[in-house]
Amino acid sequence: MQETAAPASLGFPDDPALPPVRLLGDLVHRQARLRPQALALGGEGGSVAYAPLSGDLRRMAGWLASVGVARGERVAVYLDKRREFVVSCFGAGDAGAVFVPVNPVLKADQVAHILRDCDVAVLVTAGARLQSLAEVLPDCPALRRVLLVDDAPAGLAFPASLPLHAWTEVEAAPALAGPAPVLDIDMAAILYTSGSTGRPKGVVLSHRNLVLGAQSVAQYLGNHPGDVLLAALPLSFDAGFSQLTTAFLVGAKVVLLNYLMPRDVLKALDREGVTGLTAVPPLYIQLTQLAWPEGAGRSLRYFANTGGRMPRETLDRLRERLPQAAPFLMYGLTEAFRSTYLPPQEVDRRPDSIGRAIPNAEILVLRDDGSLCDAEEPGELVHRGPLVGLGYWNDPEKTAERYKPLPAGVGGRETGLQLPEYAVFSGDTVRRDAEGFLYFIGRRDEMIKTSGYRVSPVEVEELLYRSGLVGECAAYGLPHEQLGQRIEVVFSPPAGAEADDAGLLAFCRRHMPAYMVPARLCPVPGPLPRNPNGKIDRKLLQQQALSAAA
Repeated sequence: MQETAAPASLGFPDDPALPPVRLLGDLVHRQARLRPQALALGGEGGSVAYAPLSGDLRRMAGWLASVGVARGERVAVYLDKRREFVVSCFGAGDAGAVFVPVNPVLKADQVAHILRDCDVAVLVTAGARLQSLAEVLPDCPALRRVLLVDDAPAGLAFPASLPLHAWTEVEAAPALAGPAPVLDIDMAAILYTSGSTGRPKGVVLSHRNLVLGAQSVAQYLGNHPGDVLLAALPLSFDAGFSQLTTAFLVGAKVVLLNYLMPRDVLKALDREGVTGLTAVPPLYIQLTQLAWPEGAGRSLRYFANTGGRMPRETLDRLRERLPQAAPFLMYGLTEAFRSTYLPPQEVDRRPDSIGRAIPNAEILVLRDDGSLCDAEEPGELVHRGPLVGLGYWNDPEKTAERYKPLPAGVGGRETGLQLPEYAVFSGDTVRRDAEGFLYFIGRRDEMIKTSGYRVSPVEVEELLYRSGLVGECAAYGLPHEQLGQRIEVVFSPPAGAEADDAGLLAFCRRHMPAYMVPARLCPVPGPLPRNPNGKIDRKLLQQQALSAAA
């Protein structure tokens, strides 16, 4: 069986005389002509309207061109949520470059891997973050320039061969003359997500992916110029960045929030008059455990869930506290932006469903041989349509695992077509009921989904081996009500040594982002079990842990 949603409207009836949105930056520039004084950004760093934001983008593009950034070169942005983050990403697109948003919680080693992996030419960051990167940047040979949004720290030890530029140069740069020399099918962004093996891999998205994704989401959420969207998710996430693209498409306002505590999110809802909130289940769980002031969140028109299944108890509490807000339960893939959503009117009937295809997407449930599954038959979720990304950056092997040609005659793929069409094979097992609604069953790979993040067990293990405190180790995920999964590690000490749990945990906290730090370290003597291929049997260890927990 299959699920097809109607395509999102590509028209803009408010002013058809204006040129259509084709590239990422067009989302802002069009609103600058339609609603020049309407607020585009609020929250961290103050407010900015569409017209001045449009000018900022063009000056950023002009500065990039002036320092020799060529079409397709990569510009990494390692910042928290602030105006300069938005300007750098969208301005890179205006210049024909490719932006690479780097999660601000990542540590130096993870950042350096990203910079090396996609040969970043320009890094945009802040002084304090630059200081943490000083030791690793010399190992990034393609990096030519660093642009600071604030002052460099005093006494910074930095290679003289790597020029430092001040943000005042961007503010003084002439606007780029003329449109960028790119097509909408050209790459616009590389978003890094952890794979089931090894280090994070870069998902390449085109301008078309980002623009059509915004149109699709805005259609089913009913976004409009009066909306105020809260950017609570990291902007390095596809769902986090889409708060910007979706809002800019319709001329709404985005509130940038770098929160420390869940209560900060709750306060922002009322302070900013937020009408739309998209977040991951762990944040919603924390919010429901707070004492809410009377009438809190009364401005919310909808709340949306991404990054894992929303616990039923949490959903019920949110609906009780926000009776006026429509719940949207979603399932998405960075490789194809977003795939399904459950309409709010279906939540009472099927709260465990991930819904149907989003507009302008076709979701198939296929057997291993590529044929369509019957109703209630488990199969692999496959996403077809214009939101399918351009593959993984410089990684043909992993690209071939996920991006595969559709079999002839499947879905809308007619047998007479000669050129191949690529779809995203998710690796997730789902089933479809007789009415066409999808239900998530499990993951085919060994990814750990925790706190809304996808964590590679191999990446965790690689860092643990660097500590010198383990002989062998295996990381895996176990179910957790609030986090989705918690990370557990089984390890043996080095030969002739005793296990040092405290020292290993301290190492993890120094070298891993908080969401990657294991919740439990389990020392065991001797070698870990092997599978027939001689590899450490991670699945067996996970099953033993599940049995012990039961």
